[in-house]
Parts: sequence; C-alpha cells; structure tokens
Amino acid sequence: MNNPVKLGQSDLYVNPIGLGTNAVGGHNIYPNLDEEQGKDVVRQAIKSGVNFIDTAFIYGPKRSEELVGEVVKESGKREELIIATKAAHRTVNGKTTLDNSPTFLKESVDSALKRLQTDYIDLFYIHFPDENTPKAEAVGALKELKDQGKVRSIGVSNFSIKQLEDANQDGYVDVLQSEYNLLKRQAESDLLPYTAENNISFVPYFPLASGLLTGKYSEGATFNDLRADNPLFQGELFKENLQKINKLRAVAESKNEEVAHVVLAWYLTRDSIDSIIPGAKNIDQVKNNLKTLDIELTQSEIDRINQIFR
Repeated sequence: MNNPVKLGQSDLYVNPIGLGTNAVGGHNIYPNLDEEQGKDVVRQAIKSGVNFIDTAFIYGPKRSEELVGEVVKESGKREELIIATKAAHRTVNGKTTLDNSPTFLKESVDSALKRLQTDYIDLFYIHFPDENTPKAEAVGALKELKDQGKVRSIGVSNFSIKQLEDANQDGYVDVLQSEYNLLKRQAESDLLPYTAENNISFVPYFPLASGLLTGKYSEGATFNDLRADNPLFQGELFKENLQKINKLRAVAESKNEEVAHVVLAWYLTRDSIDSIIPGAKNIDQVKNNLKTLDIELTQSEIDRINQIFR
C-alpha cells in the first residue's frame, strides 16, 4: 500500500482509496444483488491493497457486515485491515427508529462483532443522530468500548455542526462521515472547517453524486432507482450539472484521465479529507477506483475545478 494516511487522531492508517460496501449484501438499497459477486468485490479490494472497508448494520440490514466478515476471515489478513461499521437504526414492531442511547450503541457493537466475526472494530460510527440522546453521552459510551478494546476509534455520521460540536466536547471523535461532493458543497461552510481545526478526518459519502460525477450520463438519460427522486438528476438542474461536468471533462481529457478519477483526486486535496470510500459493484470498478492514486493535480487544475463547481 503506497502512502497510507492517518485518520484523525486515531492510530489507524489507511489507503486513501477505501471501499464502500452498500452494494455488498445491501439488498434493501440495490435490488437483485449477487452475494458472491459482492464477496468478490471485497476480495479484489483486499488483493489490490485497499485496507479500509466501510460497511453498516443497515446495509442489508446486517447482510453486508456478514459478507464482509466472511471475506475478511478467509483472507487471513484481519490485522492488516481497517474495518468501519455503523449503527443507529432500531426496529420495534416493524417500525425503524434511530437510537443513540449508550445501551443501544453497546448492544450494536456486540452484535456487529459477531456478524463481522472479529473481536474488535477499527472504526465505529453513530450512523445517524437521534432526537433525544445528548451526543457527548453517546460518544462517551463508545469511549468506554474503546477503553475495553472493542473499538479502536470513534466516528459520527450525518451530524449537523451543532451535533458534532456536542459529540466532540471531550475530543473523542476521530472521523466524521457526511455527504459531500462537487455538486453538494454545503459542508464547506461549517463541517469541513471544524474537522480541519479539530484534527478529525472527514470521509465524504456520495463522492461521485450517485454516478453523476463520473461523466457517463447525457441529457436523455432516465433513471428507475434511487436517482429517480434525486433533484440533481432532474429538469434544468440536471442540464446545468451536465454542462459543468463537460467543462470538467476537458480538464480530465487534457490529462488523459477519466472524469471520476479527477473528481476523487480533487477531494484528496481538501483539508481534512484523508480518505474516500467509493462503492463498487464489480471487481473492475474496484481496480478502476484505485487509478485515482496515480493522479497529480496542479494548483491551476485544482483551482479550475473549484471554479467550475463554485
């Protein structure tokens, strides 16, 4: 693995390109997933030097953690890998609610350990904030688990700046995972400055805006999945986004690189974005994502991309 990077104040070192596994066993997210193909994606990632694997209870639910756990066990490389998972979703009488209570988080870690077939989780996130639990109290429960060796570092996901400040009162938060991409840059106003100032790694999700920033769509494209309800893919906004992406394509072509790789490389030039976790549905996508590491952007290219998507 070339040039591993440190996540926040933790002692975790990761390949800057990780693997998001919501398409590995995430049957509730993507219809018709092939589980063996999903396991091959994780196998290929490990074989290619990806050591940062991101999953969650709600992918499946539970199934993604189970499949990741199976592959990690068969690889014999548990100690070389950094496994991240998340919890907050609790189902009672068929209804799913969010729960950040210390009791629930501790139960969630214990059940995730079983599904992942491991005795420690490298990075455990509170996946979504609930309405009732003080965030410092929720993180305090994870700190107890860290002291016991069940988790190695603490993350929060989808927290507002206020919730993040509360969660990090004692300086225990190592990683924030939140939505951020060139088309949705709200995090630049508050979350990114806070993470940079407090030595917290910011891991962006939807870095390619559900595929829009790969540059593979044209105006006539239609969608029948999650994207069907996504405003970025509709009407005038979709057309405007495609125009921006065409300008970006010119930057990528001048470097003889793919649009997606240039986008991912740009994120790694941002303060506190140390690692990104693009998903993959097949082994070719895993290999392809890693090409990002070969890209060096000049300052003028970084500025040009910033300008296009201002």
